Amino acid sequence: MPFTPVLRAEALKVRTLRSLSCTLAAVFVVVTAFSAAAGGSDPSDPDFDPLFTALSGIWPGQIAAIAYGALTVSSEYHGNGIRLSLAAVPQRGRWFAAKLTVVAVPVLLVGLGTGLAALLTARAVLGTAADGLGTGEQVRGVVGCGIYLMLMALFAAGLTALFRSGVATLSTLIPFILVVSFVIGDAAGAAADFLPDQAGQIVLYQTHEGTLGPWTGLAVTALWAAAALLAGFWRLRRRDA
Repeated sequence: MPFTPVLRAEALKVRTLRSLSCTLAAVFVVVTAFSAAAGGSDPSDPDFDPLFTALSGIWPGQIAAIAYGALTVSSEYHGNGIRLSLAAVPQRGRWFAAKLTVVAVPVLLVGLGTGLAALLTARAVLGTAADGLGTGEQVRGVVGCGIYLMLMALFAAGLTALFRSGVATLSTLIPFILVVSFVIGDAAGAAADFLPDQAGQIVLYQTHEGTLGPWTGLAVTALWAAAALLAGFWRLRRRDA
């Protein structure tokens, strides 16, 4: 079967599952709301970074992006839906590519719009504290926001294909991002920059002292996502539906 019909079928599945649309809407609402609240931060704080403050809502908002990636794949394992999907599309690589496309593209588009809305909202709250932000830095922050959320959603999608369970993925990733990553970061110092979440978020800072830069940080997150996707595809190829 050609790729286009497979992609259309997967896109139809996403549109008909209301929970997935609500999860994408949650990305926008949570990131924008938390960024607006963070706009009241004290600019005199030595650690104050106007760009990261304006986009800091991405920290809780990424949970919704992760949930979208996990739920999009895990929906196939409810009621043995994966058997029907693979019976219709025996080429597992083609089916998996279509599934990942309907994860990546919506999250990227929502992430870009979310980054722009969060930046504008937080800037209005920050006032003169954000005057030092250049146009290039703001564009980088918005684009980086979209790419980062997309990569984390793909990371979750790959782990879900590996575990064959959205619950297992969410139970692993959410505690890691909210708790473990910070504990490791405090103990590991600069090495923490290579963790999937912390590496990708470097692009959201106006300035950052460390081994990685904004785009190399996103590249590290992309490598984590690629590893998860390869592991998930290996499991898909090796195991019967």
